[in-house]
Amino acid sequence: MPDDHAKADTGLPGAWAPLGQYAGGVWRTGQDAPRDVVSPGSGDVLATLRDASSEDLDGAVAAARRAQTTWADLGPVVRGKTLKEAAARLRAHEDELAMIDALDCGNPIKGMRFDVNLGATLMEFFAGLTTELKGETIPQVGGKLTFVTREPLGVVARLVPFNHPVMFAAAKIAAPLAAGNAVILKPSEETPLAALRMAELIGDLFPEGLLSVLTGGADLGAAICAHPGIAAVGLIGSVQTGRAVLRGGADTLKRTQLELGGKNALVICEDADLDRAIAGAVKGMNLGWTAGQSCGSTSRLLVHEAHYERVVAEVATAFDKVLLGDPTLETTEMGALSTQGQYDKTRGFIQRAEAAGARIAAGGLRGDIPDRGYFVRPTLICDVDPDFEIAREEVFGPVLTVLKWRDEDAMIDIVNGLDVGLTASVWTRDLDRALRLTRRIQAGYVWVNDASDHYLGAPFGGVKQSGLGREECLEEMLAYTEAKTVTVVSGG
Repeated sequence: MPDDHAKADTGLPGAWAPLGQYAGGVWRTGQDAPRDVVSPGSGDVLATLRDASSEDLDGAVAAARRAQTTWADLGPVVRGKTLKEAAARLRAHEDELAMIDALDCGNPIKGMRFDVNLGATLMEFFAGLTTELKGETIPQVGGKLTFVTREPLGVVARLVPFNHPVMFAAAKIAAPLAAGNAVILKPSEETPLAALRMAELIGDLFPEGLLSVLTGGADLGAAICAHPGIAAVGLIGSVQTGRAVLRGGADTLKRTQLELGGKNALVICEDADLDRAIAGAVKGMNLGWTAGQSCGSTSRLLVHEAHYERVVAEVATAFDKVLLGDPTLETTEMGALSTQGQYDKTRGFIQRAEAAGARIAAGGLRGDIPDRGYFVRPTLICDVDPDFEIAREEVFGPVLTVLKWRDEDAMIDIVNGLDVGLTASVWTRDLDRALRLTRRIQAGYVWVNDASDHYLGAPFGGVKQSGLGREECLEEMLAYTEAKTVTVVSGG
């Protein structure tokens, strides 16, 4: 650790403060200007960091290239055991990591404990898949043998967002490490603390330089995408950021894995179990987990006209009951939005929807909210036309838009009428209708009589502009490998 480093006095657990940049397997003071990390729940400064510069990135890439061969040569069993040990260390620090995230990203601490364990579970999942990096043999004649092997790409980067800092930090390094790659992780510049603490906890398990955690904003992200020493970039983020990643990696033909945004539809049919469907509509917004800041949130609610008024009334009642408050308290049901920008953006969407003639059935900008922090009440917007901005653009906040439908074909046109398609949810008692609608809906993941839940090993990702590739499954690990074909001729 550099001699000029001094820990800041913060409100983080145990007076913990970030050591700087974890670059090339050692802690360094970043070379960029100092930047405050602010708690969205209180406005307090949690820490001051110097972000990584392009020189810091160059050093991290060089160290990663040296470490990667050593790591790959350890073999799948050792890599798997190491990842399991990393997961165990995260679980052992569950409360600390959850508190860091509650302070840093504004999500309730109960949800952040879940995130710590989910990140550890995904690490364990990919640890168990290391021996599935299998090839194949191709039938040949005349004493020839042709076989295919899977080899790691080398150095890869993962760019993760602000809404699930520790979960994404842990989960998104797991698949490329399991496959034998070195990883450079860039957390959101708004919520970097959990990723840095994770590096302190698990960094020594790996060859020096194999894992780097570099903090910074758009300039660092662009440098990562353009860097010739990085073979692939995986992003969890917005459609706009996904486009920037593709552009940035174009000159080096970089592999990309993109899980992007969505304006996801939840459809309630006339024969649905309404009590379950209404509960599902509330659950699908992920209010208690991320204040609606989830790419998979079902933020468009399409209700058959026979049930429209009841659904609006009961969802509004449920929204009004949600307890906002300090994210660090066990009693809090929904925390703050994670950033000033997201807070302003969400409020702007609500204001414009009301100005366009939509009705605010719950929440809005006049509700009872804490005096400090980026808080917006769960908001239900109804009497909306399909061409309203609020019905077409992703808010990424606690805002649910309700539309009425009568004809199935017209409803499908609304569901599929956007250039994104990440998730969807269908509520019906009719199996034939359920299967028909899941075929017709253009989305990467469709629930029937459920919403929001992910299942280990089930591919997650979008269609159209909601992304490229699939996550949380074997395919994610294989995306960080290259197929090599070898033919051997006997008698040479």
